[in-house]
Parts: sequence; structure tokens; C-alpha cells
Amino acid sequence: MHDQQQHDVLIIGSGAAGLSLALKLADEANVAVLSKEALTEGATLYAQGGVSAVLDEHDSIESHVQDTLIAGSGLCDPEIVRFVVERAYKSIDWLVELGVDFTRSDAAAGTNSPFHLHKEGGHSHRRIIHAADATGKAIETTLESRVRQHPNIHLYEHHIAVDLITTNKLAKPGNRCLGAYVLDINSNKVMVFGAKNVVLASGGAGKVYLYTSNPDSCTGDGIAMAWRAGCRIANMEFIQFHPTCLYHPMAKSFLISEALRGEGAKLILEDGERFMHRYDQRAELAPRDVVARAIDYEMKRLGHDCVYLDITHKSKDFIDTHFPTINKRCLDLGIDMSKQPIPVVPAAHYTCGGVMIDKDGQTDITGLFAIGEVSCSGLHGANRMASNSLLECVVFAHSASKAIRQSLSAIKMPGKLPHWDESRVTDSDEEVVVSHNWDEIRRFMWDYVGIVRTTKRLQRAQHRIALLKSEITDYYGNFRISKDLVELRNLAVVAELIIQSALQRKESRGLHYTTDYPAAKTTDKAANTIIKLTTTTDNHVAA
Repeated sequence: MHDQQQHDVLIIGSGAAGLSLALKLADEANVAVLSKEALTEGATLYAQGGVSAVLDEHDSIESHVQDTLIAGSGLCDPEIVRFVVERAYKSIDWLVELGVDFTRSDAAAGTNSPFHLHKEGGHSHRRIIHAADATGKAIETTLESRVRQHPNIHLYEHHIAVDLITTNKLAKPGNRCLGAYVLDINSNKVMVFGAKNVVLASGGAGKVYLYTSNPDSCTGDGIAMAWRAGCRIANMEFIQFHPTCLYHPMAKSFLISEALRGEGAKLILEDGERFMHRYDQRAELAPRDVVARAIDYEMKRLGHDCVYLDITHKSKDFIDTHFPTINKRCLDLGIDMSKQPIPVVPAAHYTCGGVMIDKDGQTDITGLFAIGEVSCSGLHGANRMASNSLLECVVFAHSASKAIRQSLSAIKMPGKLPHWDESRVTDSDEEVVVSHNWDEIRRFMWDYVGIVRTTKRLQRAQHRIALLKSEITDYYGNFRISKDLVELRNLAVVAELIIQSALQRKESRGLHYTTDYPAAKTTDKAANTIIKLTTTTDNHVAA
């Protein structure tokens, strides 16, 4: 029998959402934080743009709300949008107090804020507070330094959650989350973590696509676990493709921030011709779904591998000051962005759907919370507006912390839980199955469930994922698990949820564009796509 851990709160994920929540709870609770890789390795670390907040007197809460609602194409929850936007200022204050070194303003900034503010697609004002072009890194490393110092926060790096433990799965009354089975990646042993409350802060699912700006850890683990446990999952068809990832054989997953376009960078074709004005009057500052589709169309129309982003009108000093990380990466690859345009392509970037939650981050299962990209809060609707994601992480970390603190004293520790049963499994001698299936999922998702979709492509993908899921389930039931197998199993679930959601939406809206239904429905109120599992099974749980 393997180790059993007991904590007040188990947080699965160590990005901005998970670490913010840990810090907000740690003075009153014993907190465990799981991280699949090193603590800081995740999507937050690579976020470049910044955090959106009303910090200038010429801006307003109402403007930020309206911009978000417009970007979300009729599917945002207006109450949640206002809830988040109204808490943005305090969230920035909290990060500043922690020591996040945001870039200060200068005389040419055009605002009266003490901080330099970028403008990004969909925003009508400059309201993106940032730390040069590495905001996520500044936030993540600041949070890391604080959590490592707190005696009540216990960090488990290189540990991956396998499945949630619920009363429902144990054939007990009700449906409450009691903890999780967790694989220690270094020892390949499964541990049992019991907790009064469990929080999914595990990020999105960009790795379900062949080309993505996300790090390798973004395999939709939290969404898949919540789905298997019986939570409703919403709006998975809305996968945001960032319009501008660096196109270079040596540049895996490197983003070219939208802030360049906010500073006047133009999208051009190989011959130098601009094209965005043909698709939207906002041109390069149109919302991401519009820009990504335009680039995709131009590449396919011309048979080109990429388009180009041109910021050569700005001085070398300006680029060095405002975009040092991007500039260094480009220079390392032989691209001087002050003298030549940057080759770019769209890539899967953000999962707008996820586990359904309320204002406190509470899911359908008592004692299970979800915050950050893993969740579907109602903030993003059919298309996330730039730089609202890091804001969502901090706001919901705060609201979830209040709800969890209020409930802690009334909840008993779950006690001893069933151990992980490996009595009927063996070591695999066919690891190639895992790598082959992983590759196949990512390729057909890119080809059939990408920026532009058709019913025929989606049906083809649905057929493929059904076969692969059957194969993966059989493999999972017969062999000892590994990190790669856990991630593959989760990727297959997420792929199926995206395909099923996309087939259910008989219109084009926001990030979901299908040539079979090219227009949005106008007669009915826009509705969320909500999917719920009817049965739950676990191969390795000992009753």
C-alpha cells in the first residue's frame, strides 16, 4: 500500500491561479500544491502580454465590460464579466504588493497611470499592465518565491494527478470530492491524497493540437478528470488560436505577443502587401478569432507557409526596451525585428471552455473547485479577449479562497481512502502505442478540428477518436500507468469533448467557424454547449 497524504486543501496545478490561491489560503489552512514539472513550468511562465485592468482615468469599468462582451460574441455571462472587471484593480494591487515588477510609465505612454499600459486586440483603451514582454514570468516567479517561504504550503513537484476520488465513485451517498490519486513521476508510484477541498488549477489543453503556443504540460488533465468525475463541461468548441506564433524550425511554441500589434505592427504577405483591412475595419487590432481566420485564409489561398509581422517602423531602442524577450529570441534565430518582418503562423493558444463553475469557483461536485483556464466561468464566452486570462486567475483565486476558508471548519478530513490497485496490471512492452496515439490525435485535431471546420471533417475526427479512445482505455486497464499514458488518456477525453461540442453547435460564433453554418444564429439567444457524463468508471481503484 502506498503513501496516504492528508491536507486541508489540495491544489492541482502551480500557475498563476494555483499559486495565488495557495498564498491566499496558507495562513489558515494546510495546503498541498501539485506540479507536473518544476513548480514554475506551465502556461503562466510563458505569458507575454499582461493583465487587463482599468488603471487610467480615461478608461472605465463599463468600457472594459463592453469590450469583453463584444469579443465574447454573445456568450459571455454579463454578471461574471462585471464581477471580474470590477475586481481587476484590487488584483493588480495585490500583485504589486507581492513584488511583481510591472513596467513603469514614461512620458510618451499616453496615459496618466504610473504603469506603462499596452493596448491589445478588442480593447478600446490602453489597459494592459505588463512586465516588459514577460509578464507571466514576472508573476509566476514572484508567486513561487512567496509559496516556497510559507510553512503551510507543501509543494509536490513532478507529481501528476491521475483521477479524482469522489463518494460517487466509491458507491457512497452524494457526490463529494475526497481527494485524488497522484503519480509520483520520479518513482512511478501512485499516492493517495485526501483533502477537505480539492482545487483544479491545471490549465488548458493546447497540446491536443499539433501546433500550439502552450508548453508540453497543457494536456487538459483537470478537464478530463472533472469530466470523469461527473462535472458538466461547457463550450469546448471554442479553442482560441493565437494569430502570431513565430514560424521557424527551431522555435517550438514561441509566441509573438499581441502587444506588437498594439504598438503598430502590421501583418503583411510575402510581397509586403497588408491584408487585415480586407477582413475587419479594426485591421490588426481585431479580436483574435478574426485575425487568426484571416491569416489562415491567406496562407491557404496563396499556398504559403506563413505570413509576416512588421514592426520595423519602431526604433531598435524601442524594441529593446518594450520587447526584450521576443527580440532576443528572434535575434538568436537570425531575425532582426527592427530591420525585417517576423514570420508568423496561428497556433492553438487558449481553451475558452472547461469545467463549469460559479463565482466562487465551485463545480458541480461538493468540495471540488476549478479556477483559471481549466474552468468555464462565463468570462470569455465564445472568444477570450486578450489579457483577461491572468486577471481571471487572480480574481477567482480570491473568490475561491473566501468560499474555502468559510467551509474548512465544518468539513472533516476524509480519513483513509481506497488504495490504488495494481494487482491485475503488468509493465507495458508496447510504449510505442502511447507515442503513436499521442501523435495521431494531435495531427487529426489540427487537420479536422482547427481554425476552419466542416461537418464532414468533424465526423471524420469523431470516428477516429472513438477508435483511439477504445484502444487507450484497453491499454490503461492492462498496464501500469506512466506520465505519458495519463496525459494521453486525458488528451483523448479532451479531443472527444471538443469534437462533440463542435458538432452540436449548428452556427459559426466566435472561435468556432464552420463553412456548413457560416453565420451566427440571430433568432435565438446564444446558448452554451454543455456536456455531462452519465456513468463513471475507474480501472485501478480498490473498493
